[in-house]
Amino acid sequence: MWPLYAAGFTTAFGAHGIAATLGGNSEDAVTSLLVLGGLLALYDGAEVVLKPLFGTLADRIGARPVLLGGLVAFAAASALYVMADSPGWLWAARLGQGAAASAFSPSASALVARLNPAAKHGRAFGSYGFYKSIGYTLGPLLGGVLVWAGGLRLLFAVLAVLGAAVAVWAAVAVPVVPPLPKARQTVLDLARRLADPAFLAPTAALAAATAALSVGVGFLPVSGRAAGLGTVATGAAVSVLAGCAAVVQPRAGRALDDGRLTTRTGLAAGLLATAVGLACAMLPGLTGILLGATLIGIGTGLITPLGFAALAANTPTERLGQTMGAAELGRELGDAGGPLLVAAVASLTTLTHGFGALAAVIGTGAVIAFVHRRSASAVLKPGADT
Repeated sequence: MWPLYAAGFTTAFGAHGIAATLGGNSEDAVTSLLVLGGLLALYDGAEVVLKPLFGTLADRIGARPVLLGGLVAFAAASALYVMADSPGWLWAARLGQGAAASAFSPSASALVARLNPAAKHGRAFGSYGFYKSIGYTLGPLLGGVLVWAGGLRLLFAVLAVLGAAVAVWAAVAVPVVPPLPKARQTVLDLARRLADPAFLAPTAALAAATAALSVGVGFLPVSGRAAGLGTVATGAAVSVLAGCAAVVQPRAGRALDDGRLTTRTGLAAGLLATAVGLACAMLPGLTGILLGATLIGIGTGLITPLGFAALAANTPTERLGQTMGAAELGRELGDAGGPLLVAAVASLTTLTHGFGALAAVIGTGAVIAFVHRRSASAVLKPGADT
């Protein structure tokens, strides 16, 4: 399992480590806000398009080859900019990294499910999410240190070495998990399965959690600056968010496996905590920022392992890659949609109203989850209430 956790860390560290340093440390390559936005969108755009495709490929040929190929491609794409060091090759390297992460991220999730019995899925996905959260937390910090010490090329060099090292580790330690025989699936069959509440409910919760996480990381520092807080204070607030998410995920997974928490209750509580956190972010000053960061972190920490465990439990084993790829697509849409919603509302009113708008959307999801208790218990099988 450890190489799979390392793969999760790699994609998170690569995404946030570079994204957090492009704007302030790459004047030769980032010549305008439009260029910066394009470079930031390139990684996520590749994931939106390719994750479902690579997830389906993992089901067809096995998740392990797709995992290894993605990690090797990630290392190669990172090394490309190290060798070329030009603005044009930065675009190519960033696109290559996003495409490679699209391969090894859903494959790692599928292997987490395949290599653990259903009774331990909560723990497994909780630990996987923990190490991804560590990557999100350390990415901006270590990325900034590396760029300060040796420029953007040094950061890409470290990512190349990291990707290659994890690929070798996975090749040695991850067992061969052959693809399972499966019945022929038509496009209509796929559409029906992805429209099933057993897929839509946890995926929607995962998308909401990712939207709130992205908004917290991106916009809480803006609130801090508006309140006269320095970069140290606002950076600490973002670290509180990521830290809470990292701490809660393994505990939520263990509680699910031990029967102390159900997927329905956990997802609903996570959505409620996230919505309340966004509402707290509307409060002025450091108090609102810290309360918002803490509750958003707790909420996303509850949702992430429970959502993936529910998907794994309600998916035929031979279709796990496809399901994880589709679920990752939902998360990417949340990652983009949350900030867009907050920014659109804030541009017309204020950032406070932007937080409130996303809180209302996610809070509505929590209310629906609580109101439809019996139907949710029927579709979210693992640990469902009786």
